[in-house]
Amino acid sequence: MDKKIILEIFNFLDKNLIFTCKDDFWWPNSGTFEVIIGAILTQNTTWKNVEKSLYNLKDHLTLDKFITLKEENLKEMIKPSGFYNQKAPRLLKISQNIKKEFNNFETFKKQVSREWLLNQKGIGFESADAILCYGCYKEILVIDAYTKRLLKKFDLEFKKYDEYRIFLEEAIKENWDILKTKYKNLHHCYALFHGKIVEYNKTI
Repeated sequence: MDKKIILEIFNFLDKNLIFTCKDDFWWPNSGTFEVIIGAILTQNTTWKNVEKSLYNLKDHLTLDKFITLKEENLKEMIKPSGFYNQKAPRLLKISQNIKKEFNNFETFKKQVSREWLLNQKGIGFESADAILCYGCYKEILVIDAYTKRLLKKFDLEFKKYDEYRIFLEEAIKENWDILKTKYKNLHHCYALFHGKIVEYNKTI
């Protein structure tokens, strides 16, 4: 499969989208513990609902403050995001595990692996990669339903999540000499590429 097609996809997005974002890496407050909370809360809901929950949690958006929350109080705070009976204990458990194994979020950012995240209850490929890309600034691309929908326009379909991710990552790397003029580095490109796909799909 010709990986030059990635240039067509980038050009398509740039042509059909006025892309603006408050954060350099698109995800709000990237590089912070808040990304972990957002990545779990956004499962099976819209980001607008997540924003309501994050507002309720505004005084607890660091690791040390978040782990002081009682489960019942957390459930009430994240009700706007739905599935709060599942999400609350999962959020608390991963937070407690981060504290136990890494002590603080900065160490977590440097040392966490994809395997560790995938071993946490409620964390699948998309959530793990969102945390790695936007929370930890790792060179990994997030794949979601929007990505698959867009790629279908270009007759690109794969069976497995990682087949999509690996193809796109390799295509971007192979065409980096052309793409690098618009991005700070590879991670920045991955982060904004996924962001552009999400924002484009909001317009159609």
